[in-house]
Amino acid sequence: MTPVGKGRIGIIVGGGPAPGINGVIGSVTIEAENIGYEVIGFNEGFKYLSRGERNFVNLTTDAVSRIHLTGGSILKTSRVNPTKDPKLMENVVKTLVGMNINHLVTIGGDDTAFSSARVSDYAKEVLGFDLSVVHVPKTIDDDLPLPDGIPTFGFQTAREIGSSLVENLNEDAKTTGRWYIIVMMGRTAGHLALGVGKSAGATVILIPEEFEAGVRLKKVADILAGSIIKRLTYDKPYGVAVVAEGLAEKIAKEDLADLANAERDAHGHVRLAEIDFSDIVKNAVKNVLKEFNVPITLVDKEIGYELRCAPPVAFDIEYTRNLGYAAVNFLKNGGNKAIISIQEEKIVPIPFDDVRDPVTGRTKIRLVNTDSLQYQIAREYMIRLDKNDFEDRESLERLANAAGVRPEEFKKRFEYVVK
Repeated sequence: MTPVGKGRIGIIVGGGPAPGINGVIGSVTIEAENIGYEVIGFNEGFKYLSRGERNFVNLTTDAVSRIHLTGGSILKTSRVNPTKDPKLMENVVKTLVGMNINHLVTIGGDDTAFSSARVSDYAKEVLGFDLSVVHVPKTIDDDLPLPDGIPTFGFQTAREIGSSLVENLNEDAKTTGRWYIIVMMGRTAGHLALGVGKSAGATVILIPEEFEAGVRLKKVADILAGSIIKRLTYDKPYGVAVVAEGLAEKIAKEDLADLANAERDAHGHVRLAEIDFSDIVKNAVKNVLKEFNVPITLVDKEIGYELRCAPPVAFDIEYTRNLGYAAVNFLKNGGNKAIISIQEEKIVPIPFDDVRDPVTGRTKIRLVNTDSLQYQIAREYMIRLDKNDFEDRESLERLANAAGVRPEEFKKRFEYVVK
Protein backbone atom coordinates (compact mmCIF):
# COMPACT_ATOMS: atom_id res chain seq x y z
CA MET A 1 0.00 0.00 0.00
CA THR A 2 1.22 3.49 -0.86
CA PRO A 3 1.99 5.67 2.18
CA VAL A 4 -0.19 8.77 2.33
CA GLY A 5 0.33 12.45 2.26
CA LYS A 6 3.66 13.86 1.00
CA GLY A 7 2.56 14.84 -2.49
CA ARG A 8 3.05 13.78 -6.06
CA ILE A 9 6.12 13.18 -8.20
CA GLY A 10 5.68 13.32 -11.97
CA ILE A 11 7.95 11.57 -14.49
CA ILE A 12 8.47 12.80 -18.06
CA VAL A 13 10.63 11.14 -20.72
CA GLY A 14 11.82 13.32 -23.62
CA GLY A 15 14.02 13.02 -26.68
CA GLY A 16 15.19 9.84 -28.36
CA PRO A 17 15.08 6.45 -26.62
CA ALA A 18 18.09 5.05 -24.78
CA PRO A 19 18.61 1.73 -23.00
CA GLY A 20 17.85 2.10 -19.29
CA ILE A 21 14.91 4.51 -19.32
CA ASN A 22 12.70 1.94 -17.64
CA GLY A 23 15.34 1.43 -14.96
CA VAL A 24 15.05 5.10 -13.98
CA ILE A 25 11.25 5.03 -14.09
CA GLY A 26 11.17 1.92 -11.90
CA SER A 27 13.71 3.18 -9.40
CA VAL A 28 12.06 6.60 -9.05
CA THR A 29 8.68 4.93 -8.49
CA ILE A 30 9.90 2.47 -5.87
CA GLU A 31 11.90 5.00 -3.86
CA ALA A 32 9.17 7.65 -4.07
CA GLU A 33 6.53 5.21 -2.86
CA ASN A 34 8.82 4.08 -0.05
CA ILE A 35 8.98 7.60 1.36
CA GLY A 36 5.31 8.42 0.91
CA TYR A 37 4.85 10.01 -2.51
CA GLU A 38 2.36 9.17 -5.21
CA VAL A 39 3.97 8.74 -8.64
CA ILE A 40 2.44 9.91 -11.91
CA GLY A 41 3.95 8.93 -15.24
CA PHE A 42 3.13 11.24 -18.16
CA ASN A 43 2.79 9.59 -21.55
CA GLU A 44 4.85 10.73 -24.55
CA GLY A 45 6.95 13.41 -22.91
CA PHE A 46 5.56 16.94 -23.13
CA LYS A 47 3.23 16.06 -26.02
CA TYR A 48 -0.10 15.98 -24.16
CA LEU A 49 0.94 18.36 -21.39
CA SER A 50 1.65 21.01 -24.06
CA ARG A 51 -1.98 20.70 -25.10
CA GLY A 52 -3.18 20.98 -21.52
CA GLU A 53 -4.25 17.33 -21.53
CA ARG A 54 -3.88 14.90 -18.62
CA ASN A 55 -2.59 11.76 -20.30
CA PHE A 56 -0.90 9.78 -17.54
CA VAL A 57 -0.62 6.50 -15.65
CA ASN A 58 -0.39 5.91 -11.92
CA LEU A 59 2.88 4.11 -11.25
CA THR A 60 3.26 1.65 -8.40
CA THR A 61 5.99 -0.64 -7.15
CA ASP A 62 4.06 -3.70 -8.31
CA ALA A 63 3.73 -2.26 -11.82
CA VAL A 64 7.43 -1.41 -12.23
CA SER A 65 9.23 -4.10 -10.24
CA ARG A 66 10.81 -5.83 -13.30
CA ILE A 67 10.83 -3.14 -15.99
CA HIS A 68 14.50 -2.29 -15.38
CA LEU A 69 15.39 -5.36 -17.46
CA THR A 70 13.58 -4.14 -20.54
CA GLY A 71 14.39 -1.73 -23.37
CA GLY A 72 12.27 1.14 -24.62
CA SER A 73 10.11 3.28 -22.34
CA ILE A 74 6.83 2.26 -20.74
CA LEU A 75 5.90 5.97 -20.86
CA LYS A 76 7.07 6.25 -24.47
CA THR A 77 8.74 9.55 -25.40
CA SER A 78 8.50 12.52 -27.75
CA ARG A 79 10.50 15.53 -28.91
CA VAL A 80 7.73 18.08 -28.32
CA ASN A 81 9.38 21.29 -27.16
CA PRO A 82 7.21 23.46 -24.86
CA THR A 83 9.83 26.23 -24.66
CA LYS A 84 9.26 27.37 -28.25
CA ASP A 85 5.83 28.83 -27.52
CA PRO A 86 4.68 30.58 -24.30
CA LYS A 87 1.22 29.06 -24.68
CA LEU A 88 2.67 25.54 -24.72
CA MET A 89 4.67 26.29 -21.58
CA GLU A 90 1.60 27.73 -19.89
CA ASN A 91 -0.35 24.57 -20.73
CA VAL A 92 2.37 22.32 -19.35
CA VAL A 93 2.78 24.15 -16.05
CA LYS A 94 -0.92 24.77 -15.40
CA THR A 95 -1.66 21.10 -16.04
CA LEU A 96 1.08 19.98 -13.66
CA VAL A 97 0.01 22.46 -10.99
CA GLY A 98 -3.62 21.52 -11.47
CA MET A 99 -2.69 17.89 -10.78
CA ASN A 100 -0.80 18.87 -7.60
CA ILE A 101 2.56 17.72 -8.98
CA ASN A 102 5.04 19.05 -6.41
CA HIS A 103 8.13 17.48 -7.95
CA LEU A 104 9.12 16.52 -11.47
CA VAL A 105 11.72 14.04 -12.69
CA THR A 106 12.62 14.50 -16.34
CA ILE A 107 14.60 11.89 -18.24
CA GLY A 108 16.30 12.98 -21.43
CA GLY A 109 19.09 14.80 -23.20
CA ASP A 110 20.14 18.42 -23.41
CA ASP A 111 16.84 19.65 -24.86
CA THR A 112 14.75 17.97 -22.17
CA ALA A 113 17.08 19.34 -19.50
CA PHE A 114 16.51 22.85 -20.84
CA SER A 115 12.73 22.34 -20.88
CA SER A 116 12.86 21.00 -17.33
CA ALA A 117 14.57 24.15 -16.05
CA ARG A 118 12.09 26.42 -17.83
CA VAL A 119 9.11 24.54 -16.37
CA SER A 120 10.35 25.19 -12.84
CA ASP A 121 11.09 28.85 -13.60
CA TYR A 122 7.68 29.43 -15.16
CA ALA A 123 5.83 27.79 -12.28
CA LYS A 124 7.56 30.07 -9.76
CA GLU A 125 7.68 33.31 -11.74
CA VAL A 126 4.21 33.24 -13.27
CA LEU A 127 2.10 31.13 -10.91
CA GLY A 128 4.06 31.48 -7.67
CA PHE A 129 4.10 27.69 -7.35
CA ASP A 130 7.10 25.74 -6.09
CA LEU A 131 7.60 22.95 -8.59
CA SER A 132 11.00 21.39 -8.02
CA VAL A 133 12.62 19.52 -10.89
CA VAL A 134 15.55 17.19 -11.34
CA HIS A 135 16.90 15.90 -14.63
CA VAL A 136 18.33 12.41 -15.20
CA PRO A 137 20.75 12.68 -18.16
CA LYS A 138 20.02 10.16 -20.88
CA THR A 139 21.52 9.77 -24.35
CA ILE A 140 23.45 7.16 -26.27
CA ASP A 141 25.49 10.07 -27.67
CA ASP A 142 27.20 10.59 -24.26
CA ASP A 143 27.34 14.32 -24.98
CA LEU A 144 25.81 15.87 -21.86
CA PRO A 145 28.18 17.97 -19.70
CA LEU A 146 29.00 15.45 -16.99
CA PRO A 147 32.57 15.23 -15.65
CA ASP A 148 35.09 13.26 -17.71
CA GLY A 149 34.71 9.54 -17.23
CA ILE A 150 31.04 9.76 -16.13
CA PRO A 151 28.85 8.38 -18.95
CA THR A 152 25.25 9.21 -19.68
CA PHE A 153 23.07 6.19 -19.18
CA GLY A 154 22.39 4.19 -22.32
CA PHE A 155 25.82 4.87 -23.80
CA GLN A 156 27.46 1.70 -22.52
CA THR A 157 24.66 -0.51 -23.86
CA ALA A 158 24.72 1.26 -27.22
CA ARG A 159 28.49 0.88 -27.40
CA GLU A 160 28.27 -2.82 -26.52
CA ILE A 161 25.66 -3.62 -29.16
CA GLY A 162 27.20 -1.28 -31.74
CA SER A 163 30.58 -2.92 -31.24
CA SER A 164 29.06 -6.36 -31.85
CA LEU A 165 27.47 -5.17 -35.11
CA VAL A 166 30.70 -3.57 -36.34
CA GLU A 167 32.69 -6.68 -35.41
CA ASN A 168 30.34 -8.72 -37.61
CA LEU A 169 30.76 -6.29 -40.49
CA ASN A 170 34.51 -6.38 -39.96
CA GLU A 171 34.45 -10.12 -40.43
CA ASP A 172 32.20 -9.77 -43.48
CA ALA A 173 34.62 -7.24 -44.97
CA LYS A 174 37.52 -9.65 -44.50
CA THR A 175 35.58 -12.61 -45.88
CA THR A 176 34.24 -10.86 -48.98
CA GLY A 177 37.08 -8.43 -49.66
CA ARG A 178 35.22 -5.14 -49.36
CA TRP A 179 35.10 -1.93 -47.34
CA TYR A 180 32.21 -0.81 -45.17
CA ILE A 181 31.55 2.89 -44.63
CA ILE A 182 29.53 2.93 -41.38
CA VAL A 183 27.86 6.11 -40.18
CA MET A 184 27.28 5.89 -36.43
CA MET A 185 24.51 7.86 -34.73
CA GLY A 186 25.62 10.93 -32.78
CA ARG A 187 24.07 14.33 -33.42
CA THR A 188 26.97 16.58 -32.41
CA ALA A 189 29.74 14.64 -30.69
CA GLY A 190 31.75 11.59 -31.72
CA HIS A 191 31.72 9.64 -28.43
CA LEU A 192 29.66 6.73 -29.73
CA ALA A 193 31.53 6.42 -33.03
CA LEU A 194 34.85 6.51 -31.20
CA GLY A 195 33.72 4.08 -28.49
CA VAL A 196 32.26 1.59 -30.94
CA GLY A 197 35.01 1.91 -33.52
CA LYS A 198 37.78 1.54 -30.97
CA SER A 199 36.13 -1.42 -29.22
CA ALA A 200 35.38 -3.23 -32.49
CA GLY A 201 38.81 -2.60 -34.00
CA ALA A 202 37.59 -0.47 -36.90
CA THR A 203 40.25 0.34 -39.48
CA VAL A 204 39.64 4.08 -39.30
CA ILE A 205 37.32 6.38 -37.33
CA LEU A 206 36.30 9.95 -38.18
CA ILE A 207 34.58 12.22 -35.63
CA PRO A 208 33.39 15.83 -35.97
CA GLU A 209 35.75 17.09 -33.25
CA GLU A 210 38.69 16.58 -35.65
CA PHE A 211 37.40 19.14 -38.12
CA GLU A 212 36.66 22.83 -38.33
CA ALA A 213 33.22 23.92 -39.47
CA GLY A 214 33.02 24.12 -43.25
CA VAL A 215 35.39 21.23 -43.96
CA ARG A 216 35.14 20.15 -47.57
CA LEU A 217 33.62 16.78 -48.36
CA LYS A 218 36.61 16.17 -50.62
CA LYS A 219 38.97 16.23 -47.63
CA VAL A 220 36.87 13.71 -45.73
CA ALA A 221 36.78 11.48 -48.81
CA ASP A 222 40.54 11.83 -49.31
CA ILE A 223 41.23 10.82 -45.71
CA LEU A 224 39.14 7.68 -46.11
CA ALA A 225 40.55 6.89 -49.56
CA GLY A 226 44.05 7.37 -48.13
CA SER A 227 43.27 4.77 -45.46
CA ILE A 228 42.01 2.34 -48.10
CA ILE A 229 45.15 2.81 -50.20
CA LYS A 230 47.42 2.50 -47.17
CA ARG A 231 45.65 -0.71 -46.20
CA LEU A 232 46.44 -2.06 -49.68
CA THR A 233 50.15 -1.69 -48.92
CA TYR A 234 49.60 -4.40 -46.28
CA ASP A 235 47.96 -6.55 -48.98
CA LYS A 236 44.54 -6.14 -47.33
CA PRO A 237 41.84 -4.89 -49.73
CA TYR A 238 39.20 -4.71 -47.01
CA GLY A 239 38.33 -2.76 -43.89
CA VAL A 240 35.75 -0.82 -41.91
CA ALA A 241 35.49 2.94 -41.55
CA VAL A 242 33.29 4.33 -38.75
CA VAL A 243 32.14 7.91 -39.33
CA ALA A 244 30.22 9.90 -36.71
CA GLU A 245 26.86 11.13 -37.98
CA GLY A 246 27.52 14.59 -36.52
CA LEU A 247 30.32 15.14 -39.03
CA ALA A 248 27.56 15.97 -41.53
CA GLU A 249 26.96 19.29 -39.77
CA LYS A 250 30.65 20.20 -40.15
CA ILE A 251 30.68 19.67 -43.94
CA ALA A 252 30.63 22.82 -46.10
CA LYS A 253 27.03 23.57 -47.05
CA GLU A 254 27.89 23.79 -50.75
CA ASP A 255 29.08 20.17 -50.58
CA LEU A 256 26.02 18.93 -48.73
CA ALA A 257 23.04 20.71 -50.23
CA ASP A 258 20.70 18.13 -48.71
CA LEU A 259 21.61 19.43 -45.25
CA ALA A 260 20.12 22.86 -45.90
CA ASN A 261 16.81 21.35 -46.96
CA ALA A 262 16.68 18.58 -44.36
CA GLU A 263 13.73 18.26 -42.01
CA ARG A 264 14.29 19.57 -38.47
CA ASP A 265 12.87 18.39 -35.15
CA ALA A 266 10.93 20.46 -32.61
CA HIS A 267 14.18 21.74 -31.09
CA GLY A 268 15.55 22.95 -34.45
CA HIS A 269 18.07 20.15 -34.97
CA VAL A 270 18.56 18.72 -38.43
CA ARG A 271 17.21 15.18 -38.71
CA LEU A 272 20.51 13.75 -39.89
CA ALA A 273 18.91 10.41 -40.72
CA GLU A 274 17.00 12.20 -43.50
CA ILE A 275 20.06 13.08 -45.60
CA ASP A 276 21.55 9.60 -46.26
CA PHE A 277 25.00 10.75 -45.16
CA SER A 278 26.53 7.29 -45.48
CA ASP A 279 25.66 7.14 -49.18
CA ILE A 280 27.06 10.63 -49.74
CA VAL A 281 30.36 9.71 -48.09
CA LYS A 282 30.55 6.37 -49.90
CA ASN A 283 30.08 7.99 -53.31
CA ALA A 284 32.64 10.69 -52.55
CA VAL A 285 35.23 8.05 -51.60
CA LYS A 286 34.32 5.97 -54.64
CA ASN A 287 35.04 8.96 -56.89
CA VAL A 288 38.49 9.39 -55.35
CA LEU A 289 39.33 5.72 -55.85
CA LYS A 290 38.21 5.95 -59.48
CA GLU A 291 40.89 8.57 -60.06
CA PHE A 292 43.49 5.91 -59.31
CA ASN A 293 41.67 2.88 -60.75
CA VAL A 294 41.66 1.23 -57.32
CA PRO A 295 39.04 -1.57 -57.61
CA ILE A 296 37.51 -1.59 -54.12
CA THR A 297 33.89 -2.51 -53.38
CA LEU A 298 32.34 -0.01 -50.96
CA VAL A 299 29.17 -0.64 -48.94
CA ASP A 300 27.54 2.02 -46.80
CA LYS A 301 25.66 1.26 -43.58
CA GLU A 302 24.01 3.41 -40.91
CA ILE A 303 23.83 2.24 -37.31
CA GLY A 304 21.81 3.97 -34.63
CA TYR A 305 18.15 3.05 -34.34
CA GLU A 306 19.16 -0.57 -33.67
CA LEU A 307 20.76 0.58 -30.41
CA ARG A 308 18.23 2.87 -28.78
CA CYS A 309 15.58 0.47 -27.45
CA ALA A 310 17.80 -2.51 -26.68
CA PRO A 311 17.57 -4.14 -23.25
CA PRO A 312 20.24 -2.50 -21.09
CA VAL A 313 23.46 -4.29 -20.21
CA ALA A 314 24.27 -4.88 -16.54
CA PHE A 315 26.16 -1.58 -16.24
CA ASP A 316 23.18 0.50 -17.35
CA ILE A 317 20.72 -1.56 -15.28
CA GLU A 318 22.62 -0.81 -12.09
CA TYR A 319 23.48 2.75 -13.13
CA THR A 320 19.89 3.76 -13.91
CA ARG A 321 18.53 2.29 -10.69
CA ASN A 322 21.13 4.32 -8.79
CA LEU A 323 20.26 7.48 -10.73
CA GLY A 324 16.53 7.07 -10.07
CA TYR A 325 17.15 6.66 -6.35
CA ALA A 326 19.49 9.67 -6.38
CA ALA A 327 16.92 11.83 -8.17
CA VAL A 328 14.25 11.17 -5.53
CA ASN A 329 16.78 11.67 -2.74
CA PHE A 330 17.67 15.07 -4.20
CA LEU A 331 14.04 16.19 -4.38
CA LYS A 332 13.24 14.83 -0.91
CA ASN A 333 16.01 17.00 0.55
CA GLY A 334 14.64 20.17 -1.03
CA GLY A 335 16.74 20.19 -4.19
CA ASN A 336 15.67 21.89 -7.40
CA LYS A 337 16.88 22.58 -10.94
CA ALA A 338 19.84 20.24 -11.28
CA ILE A 339 21.11 17.36 -13.35
CA ILE A 340 21.69 14.36 -11.13
CA SER A 341 25.00 12.52 -11.27
CA ILE A 342 26.89 9.93 -9.26
CA GLN A 343 30.57 10.63 -8.76
CA GLU A 344 32.94 8.56 -6.62
CA GLU A 345 29.96 6.70 -5.14
CA LYS A 346 28.29 9.95 -4.05
CA ILE A 347 25.14 11.69 -5.27
CA VAL A 348 26.33 14.92 -6.89
CA PRO A 349 23.66 17.29 -8.26
CA ILE A 350 24.95 19.64 -10.98
CA PRO A 351 22.93 22.89 -11.00
CA PHE A 352 21.38 23.76 -14.36
CA ASP A 353 23.10 27.14 -14.25
CA ASP A 354 26.50 25.41 -14.16
CA VAL A 355 25.87 23.48 -17.38
CA ARG A 356 24.16 26.23 -19.35
CA ASP A 357 25.95 27.86 -22.26
CA PRO A 358 26.11 31.60 -21.43
CA VAL A 359 25.69 32.52 -25.11
CA THR A 360 22.80 30.27 -26.17
CA GLY A 361 21.25 29.72 -22.74
CA ARG A 362 20.95 26.04 -23.59
CA THR A 363 22.64 23.04 -22.02
CA LYS A 364 26.31 22.70 -22.98
CA ILE A 365 27.48 19.81 -25.15
CA ARG A 366 30.33 17.53 -24.06
CA LEU A 367 32.63 16.91 -27.01
CA VAL A 368 35.40 14.36 -27.47
CA ASN A 369 38.70 15.77 -26.24
CA THR A 370 41.08 15.06 -29.11
CA ASP A 371 44.03 15.65 -26.78
CA SER A 372 42.87 12.89 -24.44
CA LEU A 373 44.65 9.57 -23.99
CA GLN A 374 41.52 7.74 -25.14
CA TYR A 375 41.51 9.53 -28.48
CA GLN A 376 45.27 9.41 -29.00
CA ILE A 377 45.35 5.63 -28.50
CA ALA A 378 42.48 5.26 -30.96
CA ARG A 379 44.41 7.28 -33.55
CA GLU A 380 47.54 5.23 -32.95
CA TYR A 381 45.73 2.02 -33.86
CA MET A 382 44.02 3.35 -36.99
CA ILE A 383 45.26 2.67 -40.50
CA ARG A 384 45.43 6.26 -41.65
CA LEU A 385 47.83 8.45 -43.58
CA ASP A 386 50.26 10.30 -41.30
CA LYS A 387 53.27 12.60 -41.69
CA ASN A 388 55.75 9.73 -41.68
CA ASP A 389 54.11 8.30 -44.80
CA PHE A 390 55.27 11.34 -46.73
CA GLU A 391 58.63 11.85 -44.99
CA ASP A 392 59.80 8.24 -45.32
CA ARG A 393 60.69 7.49 -48.94
CA GLU A 394 59.94 3.78 -48.75
CA SER A 395 56.50 4.38 -47.25
CA LEU A 396 55.71 6.98 -49.89
CA GLU A 397 56.78 4.65 -52.69
CA ARG A 398 54.59 1.83 -51.38
CA LEU A 399 51.58 4.12 -51.20
CA ALA A 400 52.22 5.51 -54.67
CA ASN A 401 52.60 2.01 -56.06
CA ALA A 402 49.27 0.95 -54.51
CA ALA A 403 47.63 4.00 -56.08
CA GLY A 404 49.35 3.45 -59.44
CA VAL A 405 51.06 6.86 -59.56
CA ARG A 406 54.52 8.34 -59.05
CA PRO A 407 55.53 9.20 -55.46
CA GLU A 408 55.56 12.92 -56.20
CA GLU A 409 52.03 12.75 -57.56
CA PHE A 410 50.74 10.89 -54.52
CA LYS A 411 52.41 13.35 -52.18
CA LYS A 412 50.99 16.33 -54.00
CA ARG A 413 47.50 14.82 -53.97
CA PHE A 414 47.24 13.58 -50.36
CA GLU A 415 49.81 15.23 -48.12
CA TYR A 416 47.47 18.07 -47.22
CA VAL A 417 45.19 15.72 -45.22
CA VAL A 418 47.83 15.18 -42.53
CA LYS A 419 48.73 18.83 -41.99
